[in-house]
Amino acid sequence: MIRISPRIFIDESEITLDFVRSSGPGGQNVNKVSTAVELRFDAAGSPSLPDDVRKRLIKIAGNKVTKEGVLIIEARRFRTQEKNRADAIERLASLIRKAAVVPLKRRKTRPTLQSKEERIKRKKRRSVIKESRRPVSTAAD
Repeated sequence: MIRISPRIFIDESEITLDFVRSSGPGGQNVNKVSTAVELRFDAAGSPSLPDDVRKRLIKIAGNKVTKEGVLIIEARRFRTQEKNRADAIERLASLIRKAAVVPLKRRKTRPTLQSKEERIKRKKRRSVIKESRRPVSTAAD
């Protein structure tokens, strides 16, 4: 069991880890050892996640989620399989923690009297600038 928050736990059987060859540093081993980790988590079908958290997770993850609702995280930051595995699981946990936070509802507010007056002053200053750009009319015209 992976503990995400006090009320959210994910069973390790819900996570699929595939080890693939990684690009980047590693010397001769880079072509022989599969150190990169590809973590797959079925976010849409997970019984561990509440519905509201599931919806926010899929929205937050964006293009990391397939059409079927499977979240894919690739970890290739480190040179060892163990560190990349831990990194992938931690990234999944942080995404779920972020999705577990309920966003605050926006409360509509009215503009203050001062902000209204400031807006009118800006408009008047701008109109004076534009007025000064007009050609000067003479009395003989």
